[in-house]
Amino acid sequence: MSSNEYRDILYTEKDRVATITLNRPDNYNAIREGMYEEIINALMRAGWNKEIGVIVITGAGSKAFCTGGDQGDKGKGRHGTGVLGVPVEILHNTIRDVPKPVIAKVRGFAIGGGNVIVTVCDLTLASENAVFGQVGPKVGSVDPGFGTAYLARIVGEKKAREIWYLCRRYSAQEALDMGLINAVVADDELDAEVDRWCAEICERSPTAIQITKSSFNASTDNIRGISRLGFDAVSLYYDTEESKEGGNAFREKRSADFYSKRKD
Repeated sequence: MSSNEYRDILYTEKDRVATITLNRPDNYNAIREGMYEEIINALMRAGWNKEIGVIVITGAGSKAFCTGGDQGDKGKGRHGTGVLGVPVEILHNTIRDVPKPVIAKVRGFAIGGGNVIVTVCDLTLASENAVFGQVGPKVGSVDPGFGTAYLARIVGEKKAREIWYLCRRYSAQEALDMGLINAVVADDELDAEVDRWCAEICERSPTAIQITKSSFNASTDNIRGISRLGFDAVSLYYDTEESKEGGNAFREKRSADFYSKRKD
């Protein structure tokens, strides 16, 4: 797949930095069917290019980095690759597996699956206007792998449970304080700051960086197996009326009544 064949992302290479831009700003850069594969393709393309030192993932526009999977797709059914019909777990694994640091550059909302991408990326830099949080239990969903278990490694068990159980939103400064992200800067300084971080990394030995990333990943790679089991469970959960109620309520802009749909 060449760059001009991408439908929902933009891909550029400059100064040893590959930038992947989620390009659905009118939909808060939500990821629809087929878009996962585009992101994975771009990650692999950059990740194994020996001339690239860093990969940046960002969102088009100022409203959102990414708000996760497109709920419209979920309502119609998903029929592609991956346990859930979209390759969510493959995307997460690819971010970890490519032998280059992956940086999330965040403006606006990083919610749901977008927040999980932030979690999985090696580093995250955010604008002061960035907002982080989870919505899974509000819409009949959950990320049972890196989005939960690895999140707990980053922010601690208590905070991770709060994030998932309460589905609150957190400012960029709150995300920095809990250790979810690495830096917060003024919106008009974000691009330059990310460029500085990338330039510093590109001055280092790429082989040493690759080994370092692999070493970091080794201590948490057991989560990959947990994730696969968890996604199998979520796939079964998505067929229940309880889960469907969450998605229906979101699309109909009403409060969900999960307990009436729950099967004992």
